[in-house]
This record gives sequence, structure tokens and C-alpha cells, in this order.
Amino acid sequence: MVTVPSSSPAAVDVLAPLPGRARDLVPMFAILAFSALALPLVGSTSTWITLTLAALAMGMMLFIMASGLTLVFGLMDVMNLGHAAFVAIGAYAATSMVAPLQPWLVADALSLNLVALALIALVAMGVTAAVGLAFERLFIRPAQGNHLKQILITIGAMIILDQLVLVIWGANQMLLPLPESVRGSWILGEVAIERYRLIAIAVGLMVFIGLVLMLARTRIGLLIRAGVENREMVEALGHRIQRLFVTVFVAGAALAGLGGTMWGFYREQFTVGIGAEVLVQILIVVIIGGLGSVTGCFAAAILIALSTNYVSFIAPDFALVSNIVVMMAVLLWRPRGLYPLAAH
Repeated sequence: MVTVPSSSPAAVDVLAPLPGRARDLVPMFAILAFSALALPLVGSTSTWITLTLAALAMGMMLFIMASGLTLVFGLMDVMNLGHAAFVAIGAYAATSMVAPLQPWLVADALSLNLVALALIALVAMGVTAAVGLAFERLFIRPAQGNHLKQILITIGAMIILDQLVLVIWGANQMLLPLPESVRGSWILGEVAIERYRLIAIAVGLMVFIGLVLMLARTRIGLLIRAGVENREMVEALGHRIQRLFVTVFVAGAALAGLGGTMWGFYREQFTVGIGAEVLVQILIVVIIGGLGSVTGCFAAAILIALSTNYVSFIAPDFALVSNIVVMMAVLLWRPRGLYPLAAH
């Protein structure tokens, strides 16, 4: 019987984090430089700070909505253009919880208001997770491995889900008012800081840190990364990769529901198009971040939000095309995105 030495590769702890790549800080410095270059164009330091903080909040919401899509693409190689429907379902499910939690939402206590917001978000995530589970079985699994079929089926599925939303909740404009304690702004000198945007920044950071730690420090994160690199190897080791696919897809739908809830509270009034109106931005974030990269998705969301806010203030007529211009510039600089995954 042969004894394996402790230094042998066979003795390596399979739960240990994968060897890391050299940390690439260039995209982050580029984003900081882009933000600094906008200051003289904006003209006012206080206005620039207000625009930047608002962009960070918007970027966090975009990241939450896009993170599930980039995870799904990275692991499953599925571009789900129906992802916007999960955003809408999350926002609409949140409106159904306003009446049951009304006493806490109108209470003159920040703690009760925050608990109510958290419960609403959890319910919305649960609803979108359940819808995501059915969506994967009905629309994603039959189109596995065929990109054109995936695009066509998921677009059709998004239309079906939007119509179901109208059947269940009606065609009227929906209201998702913020509690008074998180409404309005704090004024620091000449800088206005909206309270809800600070909450959005905090939630976005928690989601980002949670995803990074999950991917880097947990067994399921190790399997996800290994599945991204080599699906056949993971299956050969006896792991059920299809079950992992479903788990990631459901989690991505839940994150879209969380993002939809936060976006709904930010808008306060919306229709079923609330998801479709951010779909292009979500796709741009996923593409320029690096398909499948959570860190890239985070950096791209911030970059897109900053460009949107700065251009809307400096040259409003160009606001609609600013995101496309940023995407073109990033892809000319880094064709695989800001933080691409290793080649499969």
C-alpha cells in the first residue's frame, strides 16, 4: 500500500481557497480618475459630492440587480434577458406587503421602519426566488447550450411574466412610499445627502462583501468557481452540477427581487416597465464588468452610475448615449471587461 506524503497534491485541503491572481487595481484607479475629471466640469464641489453620492447609491442598486445575472452567466453560460421581469416582480411583491406592515412603516421610530423595509425585501426575494425556480425549469433548462434559443425564449418569458404581473396586480400605477424617517436629506454645509441613498449604499456593500466571501471562503463558492473553470471536472468528482446551477439561478432571481424592491422604493411610483427600463443598463454592467465577474460587476455598476449622473448634469442631451459611449471605451481598452474571469 502506497502512502501519500503530506506534501503531495493529493493531501491538499479541497476546501482551501483557490490560488488568487495578482490584484488588479487599475480599473478602480480609472474610475476614481474619471470621477475626479468630472469635478471641474461640474463646477461646484458641493454639487459634485451630491452627484457622486447619488451615483454610488444608484450604482449599488444596479449592482444588486446585475449581480445575479452575471453569476448565472458565469456558471451556467446563460444570458437571461428575462432577468428584468424578476426586478419588476420584486417591486410588485413589495407593494403587497405595504398594507400588512403599514403600522411599522408609519411609526415614528427608525428601528421599526428599517425592520419593515427588511421584511418587505425578504418577502420580495422569496417571491422572486420561487418564480426563478419555475422559470429555470420551464424556460432555461430546455434551452441549455443554445444561446440564440436562450435569448428568444427568455425575451418571450419576460413578456409572459410582465403580463402575469398585470393580471395579478392590475395595470394601475403602483405606489411604494418610503417611511418618513428615511425620506428627505441631511444637509452638511452645501451638500445634500439623501437618507435612502445611504441605506442603498450600505445594502449594496453588504451584498458585494457577502458574495465575495461566499465565493472565496465557502464550499459552495469553491464549487461555483470550479464549475466556472471546468464543469466536467466538478461532475467527475461526483458533484451534481445541475443542482448547483439551479441554486445559483434561484439566488440570482432573489437578488433581482431585492434590487427591484430597492429601485421601487427609490422611484416610489412605477409600472410593470420598471424592470425593462433598467435592462439595458444591467446588460451593460454585466458586459463591461467581465462576464461572470462579481468584482467587475460591482466596478462597472459604479462607473455606469457615475457617468449617468455626471453627464445628466453637464450635458443632459447626451445622457441617453453616455452609457453606450462608456461601454465602447471600456471594451476598446479591455475587450474582456474590467475584471474578466480566467479563460475557460
